Amino acid sequence: MKSPFDEMLNPAIGVREQYRTYQGWLERQPRELMSARRDEAEMIFRRVGITFAVYGAKDEDGAGTERLIPFDLIPRVIPKAEWVEMEAGLRQRVTALNRFIHDVYHGQEILKAGIVPAEQVLKNAQFRAEMMGVDVPGQVYSHISGIDIVRAGNPDGSGTYYVLEDNLRVPSGVSYMLENRKMMMRLFPELFSIHRVAPVAHYPDLLLETLRAVAPAGVNEPTVVVLTPGMYNSAYFEHAFLAQQMGVELVEGQDLFVRDGFVFMRTTQGPKRVDVIYRRVDDDFLDPEVFRKDSTLGCAGLLDVYRAGNITLSNAVGTGIADDKSIYPYVPKMIEFYLGEEPILHNVPTYVCRKADDLKYVLDHMGELVIKEVHGAGGYGMLVGPAATQAEIEEFRAVLKANPTNYIAQPTLSLSTCPTFVESGIAPRHIDLRPYVLSSGKGVQTVPGGLTRVALKEGSLVVNSSQGGGTKDTWVLEDGDGETPAASQSQSQTQSQSQSERA
Repeated sequence: MKSPFDEMLNPAIGVREQYRTYQGWLERQPRELMSARRDEAEMIFRRVGITFAVYGAKDEDGAGTERLIPFDLIPRVIPKAEWVEMEAGLRQRVTALNRFIHDVYHGQEILKAGIVPAEQVLKNAQFRAEMMGVDVPGQVYSHISGIDIVRAGNPDGSGTYYVLEDNLRVPSGVSYMLENRKMMMRLFPELFSIHRVAPVAHYPDLLLETLRAVAPAGVNEPTVVVLTPGMYNSAYFEHAFLAQQMGVELVEGQDLFVRDGFVFMRTTQGPKRVDVIYRRVDDDFLDPEVFRKDSTLGCAGLLDVYRAGNITLSNAVGTGIADDKSIYPYVPKMIEFYLGEEPILHNVPTYVCRKADDLKYVLDHMGELVIKEVHGAGGYGMLVGPAATQAEIEEFRAVLKANPTNYIAQPTLSLSTCPTFVESGIAPRHIDLRPYVLSSGKGVQTVPGGLTRVALKEGSLVVNSSQGGGTKDTWVLEDGDGETPAASQSQSQTQSQSQSERA
């Protein structure tokens, strides 16, 4: 089998240009020092409480297990030219996806044109008929998008970026991106004086700016809140972190109520009107009067206020139709249909199991493919064919045959690798990248980089933290080689860090 694309090393020329300064620095570091720094990072993360809950993994008391996400000290480095192209592709893709969601809930022109099968949309579990005809500010539905990017090697030794999936409902992980950068600057400040690394610490400011920009019409000083399911949610740290960084209230459903056509939150000074809810709660739990009757996580009557245009939900109700994995294969066609452009970022080739021919191929080649649930997340409910036993394949075959519409399949891409600290020393491990894209009626913004996830188990392609994956800091270099940094850049990094630490 051909070796995967190595982000740091080019077999023909050695260390890639963007890593040369870093590699020279790394070679001068004693192994004992790096081990001590790794232990320090773990201690700080544990002290700060940067953990996540693993559902299904129980401790002696029967409670969900709290785990640290392992943090790797070797950054993933992206040269500026690569990032500029990727960023253009992300903007293009998210713009088209927002156009698609608006179209689905209004004219449905793409369905009438037969480009996306109507049945696949209208009978989809993520389609919300309650959103038909509802206008949202700026026609933007996914204000915060997390687009998963992988890189695979080509026969000529180059690498190509592909979109693995789109996360448009409640994409998570951005807090780890911010904390990883803070940690690297704390442990290795000298690295940021010899590299021009684009800053990411301003993300909470951009997020707040985006949320305020999509407030209901006529609201000049909008009140923004973050809605969390509560402290037992796996991403609760992130919910609290982002609320604190933006300087807004973190609320639960019980803190909100509807009165006179508006949403209010309970405060010690009395009720306060809320204009924008950054919700980290799925559609099903938002309003017990409309969706799940047994939900205690949302606010009764919320959807009526939303449909009347008196509250903005970020992301909008119904965005899930566009991040369903069965819709993913049609995104390149959406880009052509709505924007009249060729896709800059390409999809991984995908087999849609609801199609008879695709299903037959998948059943015949299960040992070669990755098969995923269309609504799955966290790396669960999937089969990685090359890593599965024959018994596991046969068991999954029965599940697939019973409900083919619930699955897609993709070739097993040899994800690119990046040097990573493991028990035996430094070794290549597979990675992906989740950049975050912010959209409002005023435009589309990104912060340079994103969250790099790494599969710490040798040979594993599963990077999800819930299944043993870790994370790395992601550097986008602001110049070609990172040899001569600008003083102002270094100062802005330091300033952003100190502001974050004071918050």
